[in-house]
Amino acid sequence: MREKVGEGVRRGGSRARAGLAYLADRIIDNAPRIPVRDLQALRRQFPGLGPEQLADKLVAGAANASSTVGAGIGAAAMLPVPPAMPTELAAEITGVAAIELKLIAELHEVYGVRPPGGLKDRSTAYLNSWSGERGIDVTKPSTINSALGGPMKQQLRQQIMKRMVRNLPNLMPFMVGAAVGAVMNRRDTRKLAERIRVDLRKIQVPWEALDALPPLEAPAHPLEIGDIAKELGRGHGRGHGTR
Repeated sequence: MREKVGEGVRRGGSRARAGLAYLADRIIDNAPRIPVRDLQALRRQFPGLGPEQLADKLVAGAANASSTVGAGIGAAAMLPVPPAMPTELAAEITGVAAIELKLIAELHEVYGVRPPGGLKDRSTAYLNSWSGERGIDVTKPSTINSALGGPMKQQLRQQIMKRMVRNLPNLMPFMVGAAVGAVMNRRDTRKLAERIRVDLRKIQVPWEALDALPPLEAPAHPLEIGDIAKELGRGHGRGHGTR
């Protein structure tokens, strides 16, 4: 009996890890498709606000959005692991990740510290920022690893998986054999934003001191939160990314 229980735990753990790896890959694939407003667009949308007021607005909007998207994650996380992670749960986790990645990108705009490079370079930098829960110091090139090759992608996948696990502190004793869902609600998004803002304030560039930056390029296939469930349904189990 003990061996059978042990085998069941091992299988449950393998399914949980496979589900996490799958979601990490989806988050990596989605990152370059997330529409991001540059500083000029944000100032036009919220006229008369200074950097801190504008950042407060962005955080409040993202926290409300992630709270709505992630409303059902807590209950789903307690369910036994099925053969495949439920598409609804996966969509909620990746949806909250997309909201928070957009927030991180726009906070970097507000604080005047846009990472160098093109769309893919910045997306990778924001993924690192999100998974590590820290701001990007653009004055230190060593903190920006934008070459998303095999080893880098594997490292980023591991970081994202750890990040998702960290969002379930109360479930840590039950991680093996439990569906891995992230309780990324309003509180968690606000806590993430405050950590990022603490880092960005240290290297903030005042708006009046900023060199003119080109507008951010728009993604070829912008991601909508409603698209995530459809694409997870198409891609799950096939081992490849979204378009």
